[in-house]
Amino acid sequence: MNLSRRDFVEQALMAAAAALASGQGLSSTALAEEPKRQVGPNDKIRVATIGVNGQGGAHLGEWIKNPDVDLVAVCDCDPAAYRKHLKNLEKLPHTPRYEQDVRKLLDDKTIDAVSIATPNHWHAVMAVWAMQSGKDVYVEKPCSHNVREGRVMTQWARRLGRMCQMGVQSRSMTGMRQTLEFIQSGKIGKINAAQAICYRQRDSIGLVDTEAPIPEGLDFNLWCGPAPKVVPKRKRLHYDWHWVSATGNGDLGNQNPHELDKARWGLGKQELPQHVISLGGRLGYIDNGDVANSQVTIYRWDDGTLLISDVRGLPIKSDVTFGLKWAGFKGAANIWYGTEGYAIGPNYSSGVAFDYGGNELGKWSGGEYQAHFANFVKAIRSRNHKDLHLDIEDAHLSSALAHLGNVSLAQGKAVPEGTRPSQMTDHRLVTETLTSFESHLKENGVDFNQTKLYLGQELTIDPKTELSTDSSANRLFTREYRKGFELPNPPTA
Repeated sequence: MNLSRRDFVEQALMAAAAALASGQGLSSTALAEEPKRQVGPNDKIRVATIGVNGQGGAHLGEWIKNPDVDLVAVCDCDPAAYRKHLKNLEKLPHTPRYEQDVRKLLDDKTIDAVSIATPNHWHAVMAVWAMQSGKDVYVEKPCSHNVREGRVMTQWARRLGRMCQMGVQSRSMTGMRQTLEFIQSGKIGKINAAQAICYRQRDSIGLVDTEAPIPEGLDFNLWCGPAPKVVPKRKRLHYDWHWVSATGNGDLGNQNPHELDKARWGLGKQELPQHVISLGGRLGYIDNGDVANSQVTIYRWDDGTLLISDVRGLPIKSDVTFGLKWAGFKGAANIWYGTEGYAIGPNYSSGVAFDYGGNELGKWSGGEYQAHFANFVKAIRSRNHKDLHLDIEDAHLSSALAHLGNVSLAQGKAVPEGTRPSQMTDHRLVTETLTSFESHLKENGVDFNQTKLYLGQELTIDPKTELSTDSSANRLFTREYRKGFELPNPPTA
């Protein structure tokens, strides 16, 4: 990884930690805690969507489908993002109004809920501001940009009685819920290990020494928000923010929160793991990205439960089966291992289970994205966060898994090809994963002299404090927030 950049980020986060320790209060721009508008049983939920250049477009479609929802506003710092949806929005009984500044949108007390699909660095600040302004929140994965943010979001949701759901749609898919019910029924024994797989080719974003072009009309100050107000050097501003640590979290924090969440769901773990170590790098090409495209992260709880995250952004050239009765894993998938059998979730909405003799024990499928949005609406009406299929606390725990892997790698050092962690590699699944990972890199002709492999620091985590035993690592559990875009401190009792 880019070590000079990492040093810069660490220094910035030291300053952030100092600011947090000083007891800094609510940002001057954070809104006061507002009472929630009372929604009658026959009233439609008035919703606004924030960030519609990518996944937010899907949010618009799902809100329009829902008969219990009135889509009243769209917010995006880039007016072009709103305009590209305008043709469809104008077909509605009333066209949702456009707002460029999220702070002005949140001032509207007639809005009951917002859905957030901005770049990751905005998720937590925007969600807390929205909850403070009396709104319920549906926020895309990961719910946070760093470990601390998710816990702060949870504390605000509980203090204010807000519904806050993360957009991992598989949580509401019929087939996936049936698969997890089977896994947790004990019919394949005690679940002691899981794999969260993300095999999605992510091409290079290119290498340039010029600033990204700023789309006409875009408010760059708002686009940056909590991040430093610096125009990044890359070919395009939009989407490629995923692969830059100031705004994104790589695929470990982009696609894999879906799989990490399902893995943890099946394992039944309601706390962070005590041990985390990551191996990988931005391998196979040199570009303006600074987060890993290929990364194996190993999570272990003190009771021996194991979770392996396996992210591969280079082309998958050979089938990967891990010796299971399956045609080969490509795309995103999960595997859960019990003492008597295993289950596979090859997508968001289906699953199949086998015993270790290869006999099929069950198969499930079905579901649609709308179910997760409808579940959020149901909880808005009931005012019970336990009705949410992915409440913010579960969302935090799953998102934090991604962040812990990235912290481990950022704290690591460049190592020779074939280097493996010294611990947690005596487990068969770990050995198989690392062997397959190494073969994958070799198939793609990775030159480790040109793009470095990093072995991360093994983190020891206290699940109660959600901090590591290493103070330098803890500085990466938060970030420095730009003035005017601070994350409000957690509420006091």
